[in-house]
Amino acid sequence: MAELDSRGLQISTASPQAADHYRLGVDLLLSAWPGAEDALRQAINHDEQFALAHAALARLNAIRSEPAEARKRIAAAENIVTHHGSPREVSHVAILSLAIGGYSAKALDSALAHLDQWPRDVLILSLPLGAFGLFAFSGMAEHDQARVDLCERLADQYDADDWWFLTYRGWSHAENGAVTRGRNLAQRGLELRRANANAAHAVSHAMFEQGATLDAEELIAEWLPEYDRAGLLHGHLAWHAALSALERDDPQQALAVYAEYVQPSASLGLPINVVSDTVSLLWRLQAYGHAVPSGLWEDVEKYAEARFPKPGVAFVEAHMSLLAAALGNDAAVAARIEANTRRITDGTLAAGHIVPLIGRAAIAFANADYAECARLLDPAMKDVARIGGSGAQRQIIEDMLLLALMRSGESRKARDLLDLRLHRRPSQRDTRWRHQIEA
Repeated sequence: MAELDSRGLQISTASPQAADHYRLGVDLLLSAWPGAEDALRQAINHDEQFALAHAALARLNAIRSEPAEARKRIAAAENIVTHHGSPREVSHVAILSLAIGGYSAKALDSALAHLDQWPRDVLILSLPLGAFGLFAFSGMAEHDQARVDLCERLADQYDADDWWFLTYRGWSHAENGAVTRGRNLAQRGLELRRANANAAHAVSHAMFEQGATLDAEELIAEWLPEYDRAGLLHGHLAWHAALSALERDDPQQALAVYAEYVQPSASLGLPINVVSDTVSLLWRLQAYGHAVPSGLWEDVEKYAEARFPKPGVAFVEAHMSLLAAALGNDAAVAARIEANTRRITDGTLAAGHIVPLIGRAAIAFANADYAECARLLDPAMKDVARIGGSGAQRQIIEDMLLLALMRSGESRKARDLLDLRLHRRPSQRDTRWRHQIEA
């Protein structure tokens, strides 16, 4: 009898043991839970010609920023699947190869075409979704809506109790403004599979969008001890708790969480998360008028420059500019601006002009030229989503605009922006700022 994956699709292995380990490994990968590598290696040990196991391990390597190993592993999968693979498996491996090789636009187009034919190929469906997925990093401004559209188009292809699909359908809706629906879906995903860091993450995002800061802190305090510190999202989930504490105007609690879980020496998370989490939390602390303890910015700089020495994805570039500006290193920001401007010209920066513009705004803000910062950002806010990431992560750019408006005397514009934000998302901080303007 043919072996099947966890969503009922045939897989080319004659080993029941390899199939068992593959199903386990993919589910651990999709839940951002430790153990995926071991399970997938066990699958390969039972069947060295199991192309999909090699491909899934390559995907995990890519997620963990291990490009050399990812390329080696996906090459092995491509070699095997040519001789021992079904049409679905050939397409599956080819799409992962495109994504791993950095051909993101082709990978996205191929993934969407693949899903038209094999909608339950869950590992391929995972590629366009998420804050760092192919949609988010495509450079499009409407990627939140694109994720919702894709999930809804495929919803009848997934079981009502598919924990993974519930998680990402929920996250997609919460990010796109249907926050209550999104939270309910993601919470159901977490109930069905407690050992699911992506679901805890999705629920945390929905709580942020609802302004439910205490709910978020309580969830993370209760759930995080169950998650090994080596888990990819451990530090990032702690960041959500620190962000909620800061929202309540409790900088000491935010710094305590930062010190224990988020700072580079404490987090074992993905470099993209470590850099964006540390930069955004320290930037918020500083911009909101709280002291950043000595040495914290420098520790982040050392970590970030070692891992992102050259211009890369737009989301990272925005945070690298904020980091350099906060440290007063205008020359470093200018170098990033120049490099990213060249990438717009040669077509290698999909997010376009918003990336160098954020760099220029960051320099203006750091130098207290708030009028210039507001002049740059105000007409460009519709394009900020093009850098990717989540609403919670991108809010740092909107905060920069709001504070620049307030500090440059543009009270009416600041009030209008706050009213829009409060209509979209209840916020203790925005309420305090609104009262400050009225006073």
